[in-house]
Amino acid sequence: MAELHIIGQIVGASGFPQSSLFCKWGVHTGGAWRLLSGLKEGQTQVDLPQTGDMAYWSHPIDLHYATKGLQGWPKLHLQVWHQDSFGRCQLYGYGFCHVPSSPGHHRMSCATWRPLGSWQEQLAQMFVGGGPQLRNPDLIYSGADRYRLHTEAMGTVELELGVIMRHFDKYGVES
Repeated sequence: MAELHIIGQIVGASGFPQSSLFCKWGVHTGGAWRLLSGLKEGQTQVDLPQTGDMAYWSHPIDLHYATKGLQGWPKLHLQVWHQDSFGRCQLYGYGFCHVPSSPGHHRMSCATWRPLGSWQEQLAQMFVGGGPQLRNPDLIYSGADRYRLHTEAMGTVELELGVIMRHFDKYGVES
């Protein structure tokens, strides 16, 4: 079987309305992929930057997959959350990016977005917090019904990923 190692980190995020951010992340793959080692989902710590608007997490990612085919190449999906001084959490953005399909070191920026509610929901969000969330998080990385959502752009999440490919040449894939 061909093997794929993904080693890197979620560096941090910037461009969000407020600081005190954390990130929930996960990796989605197709049916031909099997996770040999590592965690396919996790959460960073909350970072409250003293200067600037960049929240640094330096959260490690270390995954080892085996596969029989290329279909369902891994995708990294992200949810950025804001935690206020009372410990309440509010969704600030969804995003996803494909794991690079070439070996080597890659720096990536993942743009995020969040759903917009009605004007009543937006008004309530300003005073009470919270806000609309996706019922089915699969919409983050599957384009099926995502085009029907009303969204607003949020900040970006910075990633550094190292990709190591092994035995892909035996399955007709040149690296």
